[in-house]
Amino acid sequence: MASSTSGSQTNGNKDTVSNKVKSGKRTLSDVLIGPARDVRDPQVFHSLSLVAFLAWVGLGSDGLSSSCYGPEQAFLALGHHQYLAVFLAMLMALTVFIISASYSQTIDLFPTGGGGYLVATKLLGKYFGLVSGSALVVDYVLTIAISIASGADAIFSFMPISWHPFKFYLCLAVVLLMVLMNLRGVKESVLSLLPIFIAFIVMHVWLVGYAILSRAPELPSIVGDAVKEVHASSSSIGMLASR
Repeated sequence: MASSTSGSQTNGNKDTVSNKVKSGKRTLSDVLIGPARDVRDPQVFHSLSLVAFLAWVGLGSDGLSSSCYGPEQAFLALGHHQYLAVFLAMLMALTVFIISASYSQTIDLFPTGGGGYLVATKLLGKYFGLVSGSALVVDYVLTIAISIASGADAIFSFMPISWHPFKFYLCLAVVLLMVLMNLRGVKESVLSLLPIFIAFIVMHVWLVGYAILSRAPELPSIVGDAVKEVHASSSSIGMLASR
């Protein structure tokens, strides 16, 4: 009886959507965020699921957005101790490796999917899950805010100074645009980011590869100078302070 009722409701929702399409009437919400979907329709899962590459784009956008401003700010924080940039780059690569290894273990334990909240709840308990979920909310808010602000700074860095008062309004417009993109669905938002993601990867592979290859003969001397500077700093101010 319950299955027949849910089936009739599903058919009714399909009929409503089809009638709306046939009549040609589209509301503002249909234009902005798309038509309503029935979560009980088994075809919805197949239409919303992402292939591995698109899932990589969706998950990798967070890390790539942080890489646009994170290394720069870390380098600026070094101040006059720019020789530590070599060790900073090594530690960044090690951090990425550790995170990737932990993700691999998470995928093995939760093959059907699981974020920080689910993993912490299942493995450590509900209170740890709440802490992880709260941390994720704060992390997402800060990531979006800092990424948009950093992107606006990069764009307005080559704009006339008289245009700088409009930077705040550009940030608001980008936030609203991202809200609309996510309301339309995961697949739609990922597809819109796909050209930007590919351009970012291609350009950075070329730029980083060119920088490393063009300075390859100088790398041993750069590393050697960095080690000498560390020893000099540790002898004058102590190893703990130099770190």
